Amino acid sequence: MNQPISKSSLSTAQSRLVELLQNQPFCRIECLHVIAGEPLWSPPPRVIQKLRMGADNAPRPEATLPDFWLKRQVIELLETIAELGEGEIRSIEIAHGLPLMVEIERRPVVGGESTHA
Repeated sequence: MNQPISKSSLSTAQSRLVELLQNQPFCRIECLHVIAGEPLWSPPPRVIQKLRMGADNAPRPEATLPDFWLKRQVIELLETIAELGEGEIRSIEIAHGLPLMVEIERRPVVGGESTHA
Protein backbone atom coordinates (compact mmCIF):
# COMPACT_ATOMS: atom_id res chain seq x y z
CA MET A 1 0.00 0.00 0.00
CA ASN A 2 1.60 3.23 -1.13
CA GLN A 3 -1.12 5.67 -0.07
CA PRO A 4 -1.58 6.85 3.50
CA ILE A 5 -4.21 4.88 5.40
CA SER A 6 -6.25 6.26 8.25
CA LYS A 7 -7.73 4.33 11.14
CA SER A 8 -11.23 5.39 10.07
CA SER A 9 -10.81 3.54 6.74
CA LEU A 10 -10.29 0.17 8.48
CA SER A 11 -12.81 -2.57 9.09
CA THR A 12 -14.10 -2.98 12.64
CA ALA A 13 -11.84 -6.00 13.23
CA GLN A 14 -8.77 -4.16 11.89
CA SER A 15 -9.59 -1.06 13.92
CA ARG A 16 -9.88 -3.17 17.06
CA LEU A 17 -6.37 -4.54 16.46
CA VAL A 18 -4.96 -1.03 16.00
CA GLU A 19 -6.67 0.05 19.23
CA LEU A 20 -5.08 -2.89 21.03
CA LEU A 21 -1.65 -1.81 19.77
CA GLN A 22 -2.27 1.74 21.01
CA ASN A 23 -3.60 0.69 24.43
CA GLN A 24 -0.92 -1.97 25.08
CA PRO A 25 2.17 -0.30 23.56
CA PHE A 26 4.55 -2.95 24.93
CA CYS A 27 3.13 -6.44 24.65
CA ARG A 28 3.04 -9.72 22.81
CA ILE A 29 -0.19 -10.82 21.15
CA GLU A 30 -0.52 -14.59 20.81
CA CYS A 31 -2.92 -16.88 18.98
CA LEU A 32 -4.62 -14.30 16.79
CA HIS A 33 -6.93 -16.21 14.47
CA VAL A 34 -7.47 -14.90 10.95
CA ILE A 35 -10.55 -15.54 8.81
CA ALA A 36 -11.02 -14.08 5.31
CA GLY A 37 -7.96 -11.88 5.83
CA GLU A 38 -9.38 -10.26 8.97
CA PRO A 39 -8.39 -10.62 12.63
CA LEU A 40 -10.90 -12.77 14.49
CA TRP A 41 -11.79 -11.75 18.04
CA SER A 42 -13.65 -14.89 19.09
CA PRO A 43 -11.79 -16.61 20.61
CA PRO A 44 -9.84 -13.58 21.77
CA PRO A 45 -6.06 -13.61 21.37
CA ARG A 46 -3.84 -13.74 24.44
CA VAL A 47 -2.16 -10.45 25.31
CA ILE A 48 0.98 -10.59 27.40
CA GLN A 49 1.69 -7.11 28.71
CA LYS A 50 5.29 -5.97 29.05
CA LEU A 51 6.20 -3.23 31.51
CA ARG A 52 9.42 -1.28 31.10
CA MET A 53 10.79 -0.38 34.50
CA GLY A 54 11.41 3.34 34.96
CA ALA A 55 9.63 4.18 31.70
CA ASP A 56 6.23 5.38 30.53
CA ASN A 57 3.98 2.35 29.97
CA ALA A 58 0.81 4.35 29.35
CA PRO A 59 -1.28 3.95 26.19
CA ARG A 60 -0.05 5.80 23.11
CA PRO A 61 -1.35 9.36 22.69
CA GLU A 62 -3.14 8.25 19.50
CA ALA A 63 -5.37 5.97 21.60
CA THR A 64 -7.56 8.97 22.45
CA LEU A 65 -7.89 10.19 18.86
CA PRO A 66 -10.88 9.18 16.76
CA ASP A 67 -8.69 9.03 13.64
CA PHE A 68 -5.01 9.18 12.66
CA TRP A 69 -2.68 8.04 9.87
CA LEU A 70 -1.30 4.53 10.33
CA LYS A 71 2.44 4.01 10.48
CA ARG A 72 4.14 1.80 7.91
CA GLN A 73 4.64 -1.08 10.39
CA VAL A 74 0.91 -1.22 11.19
CA ILE A 75 0.03 -1.20 7.50
CA GLU A 76 2.49 -4.06 6.92
CA LEU A 77 0.89 -6.04 9.75
CA LEU A 78 -2.58 -5.55 8.25
CA GLU A 79 -1.25 -6.58 4.82
CA THR A 80 0.33 -9.70 6.35
CA ILE A 81 -3.00 -10.62 7.94
CA ALA A 82 -4.84 -10.05 4.65
CA GLU A 83 -2.30 -12.18 2.73
CA LEU A 84 -2.59 -14.98 5.29
CA GLY A 85 -6.27 -15.24 4.48
CA GLU A 86 -7.08 -17.96 7.01
CA GLY A 87 -4.96 -19.33 9.79
CA GLU A 88 -3.32 -18.23 12.98
CA ILE A 89 -0.67 -15.72 13.83
CA ARG A 90 1.28 -17.30 16.66
CA SER A 91 2.67 -14.04 18.03
CA ILE A 92 3.11 -10.36 17.34
CA GLU A 93 5.77 -8.44 19.26
CA ILE A 94 4.70 -4.85 19.95
CA ALA A 95 6.97 -1.98 21.04
CA HIS A 96 5.91 1.67 21.27
CA GLY A 97 2.53 0.62 19.86
CA LEU A 98 4.10 -0.73 16.65
CA PRO A 99 4.48 -4.33 15.50
CA LEU A 100 8.13 -5.42 15.32
CA MET A 101 7.98 -9.14 14.63
CA VAL A 102 5.23 -11.51 13.54
CA GLU A 103 5.38 -15.30 13.86
CA ILE A 104 3.14 -17.29 11.53
CA GLU A 105 3.09 -21.06 11.59
CA ARG A 106 3.06 -22.36 8.03
CA ARG A 107 2.65 -25.90 6.88
CA PRO A 108 5.10 -27.19 4.29
CA VAL A 109 4.30 -26.88 0.62
CA VAL A 110 2.33 -29.96 -0.50
CA GLY A 111 1.65 -30.62 -4.18
CA GLY A 112 2.67 -27.09 -5.18
CA GLU A 113 0.24 -25.42 -2.78
CA SER A 114 1.20 -23.78 0.49
CA THR A 115 -1.19 -24.16 3.38
CA HIS A 116 -1.32 -22.18 6.59
CA ALA A 117 -1.69 -23.56 10.08
